[in-house]
Amino acid sequence: MADYLVIVESPAKAKTIGKYLGKKYTVKASMGHIRDLPKSQMGVNVEQDYDPKYITIRGKGPVLKELKQAAKKAKRIYLAADPDREGEAIAWHLAHSLDIDQDSDCRVVFNEITKDAIKGAFKTPRPINMDLVDSQQARRILDRLVGYNISPLLWKKVKKGLSAGRVQSVAVKMINEREKEIQQFEPEEYWSIRGQFSYEKETFDAQFYGVDKKKQSLHTEEDVKNVLAKLEGNDFHIDTVTKKERKRNPVQPFTTSSLQQEAARKLNFRAKKTMMLAQQLYEGVDLGKEGTVGLITYMRTDSTRISNTAKEEAREYIENKYGKEYLGAERKQTKQNENAQDAHEAIRPTTVAKEPKEVKSYLSRDQLRLYRLIWERMVSSRMAPAVMDTMSVDLTNNGVLFRATGSKVKFPGFMKVYVEGNDDGNEEDDKKYLPELKEGETATSTELNENQHFTQPPPRYTEARLVRTMEELGIGRPSTYAPTLDTIQRRGYVALQDRRFVPTELGEIVLDLIVEFFPEILNVKFTARMETDLDEIEAGNADWIGIIDDFYKGFEKRLDVAEKEMQEVEIKDEPAGEDCEVCGNPMVIKMGRYGKFMACSNFPDCRNTKAIVKKIGVTCPTCKKGDVVERKSKKQRTFFGCERYPECEFVSWDKPIARPCPKCQQLLVEKKTKKEVRVQCTKCDYEEEPN
Repeated sequence: MADYLVIVESPAKAKTIGKYLGKKYTVKASMGHIRDLPKSQMGVNVEQDYDPKYITIRGKGPVLKELKQAAKKAKRIYLAADPDREGEAIAWHLAHSLDIDQDSDCRVVFNEITKDAIKGAFKTPRPINMDLVDSQQARRILDRLVGYNISPLLWKKVKKGLSAGRVQSVAVKMINEREKEIQQFEPEEYWSIRGQFSYEKETFDAQFYGVDKKKQSLHTEEDVKNVLAKLEGNDFHIDTVTKKERKRNPVQPFTTSSLQQEAARKLNFRAKKTMMLAQQLYEGVDLGKEGTVGLITYMRTDSTRISNTAKEEAREYIENKYGKEYLGAERKQTKQNENAQDAHEAIRPTTVAKEPKEVKSYLSRDQLRLYRLIWERMVSSRMAPAVMDTMSVDLTNNGVLFRATGSKVKFPGFMKVYVEGNDDGNEEDDKKYLPELKEGETATSTELNENQHFTQPPPRYTEARLVRTMEELGIGRPSTYAPTLDTIQRRGYVALQDRRFVPTELGEIVLDLIVEFFPEILNVKFTARMETDLDEIEAGNADWIGIIDDFYKGFEKRLDVAEKEMQEVEIKDEPAGEDCEVCGNPMVIKMGRYGKFMACSNFPDCRNTKAIVKKIGVTCPTCKKGDVVERKSKKQRTFFGCERYPECEFVSWDKPIARPCPKCQQLLVEKKTKKEVRVQCTKCDYEEEPN
């Protein structure tokens, strides 16, 4: 038997670490938490300083038994869970279950699973940090006090199966408030004039700017006509040509939040998927003869700093690969924002020497895409700024001013490796060239297009935008973003439409009740302050019992009021307008966990149910009998299929349209991207210009 026992959370992590430690070490996995609060009861004694009642998690008995047997035979036990609050709590629960002295040097932490990091960590074990444990306990107990007190109220007053959470409720509130902003938004009309100009056989575009060197807005079509009436012919005088050099700095390496946002923009990944893949890359991937290797550093962090060793390695790589001119000067490292804990390094590759192309054959497609994103972001962050040549040109005709701007890359710098995406789904356009225009000469307008526009309401939250906003407001922490988004969707309080959050009727009902009776839970500043309090506990500057007590005293009073005054909300069934095909009784529309559905009114004698589908006005191209309807996959992705399924198996991810291809008479569909909607034929090469 080995002399030392090391306990980690997952088998993958155990496999990777075991490779570096040698034969004297046995590495086993606890499969996450061993103990937790019971599901069947509150598990918190509010009369005894909020003393938690922990029990062995159902199904973990065999795992705990195996760990106890291994512990009896080991000379020494090391607890090597993840380097955060949750990992510290897992280690503390293991110490309690295995009779390990928590004040002994039993805790080992590392930010990356590499040979040097593991060897170094085992040279400097430490006691369990009870400040970290207390911070995790405080969060767990707070969430239990909220959830296990409000949820029974909702079961009694609304319907069974509902629940409420502290951070999740704030996220739902944000989505609902954004929806109200959109509904109440009143668009305002405005116009623009875009001109195409010719100069020495080259063409370029310019926008109307103003009159007599003053900026002027165009609010109505009459404003446009007044401007165009001032023009005298098609020749415009080139008044000024301003050339400048602009530097564009690289962005910092990834934090948890920025990784989730960029993976959503560039890879179309949901937050949950991003974190799952990052966990796999962190814990280790089998690289053939090299064995299992951790490819990235710990993926739950709000810091953008990186180690001196990583900086030096990146410098050597950049100099060898691209040349000295591509090396960036040392920039001052700053925290991501005022709420950042800065406990760990940024998310980066454990070594830049492992280029994505070198590990491509060992990774899944999605693992590779995420690894490449992390690798490119880290390398580019150590590179020189890009240098842009910019040009701004003012053209006038009888006082009417048009302005053209353009830029081109003079020196790519970091852009040779990576350019950050944005929420509009594209990268910054730095290839908008202008011809070499000269002051005092003339350019000719070949076309002037007047366009009517209307101001747009604020956009619905995507996952990326919601995570960014939560981070800016100080709601939640790196480890909570993905679980929060997943929870509010699973509970049916919000739904995703075209990858954007919309509130459900059920979510609005529950939110209104919580707003009325528990306003502090939905107060953004209150929730952010609670996160700061948890950070203070972690830092050893606050007592966890006192912070919970301050919250619970007011919360308990509101509970008493809610018990007496909260009215029952009846979610009535709506007639569906059709009869059950099984028993002939009327069908009704019911509210379920994932939205509305149809069910037989003769329930429970008849349990026939079916989804509510939306016809799109297109006859099925396969059977020519049924209508094409909009459906949802298990992952809530929209697709289109024949209403006669399973008799007819026609299905399409792209929306069919109600006219045939003019070239071959086959099916036309709408191909959607983040930038445009394009109509294409499913059989031939016919394609229409995007709208």
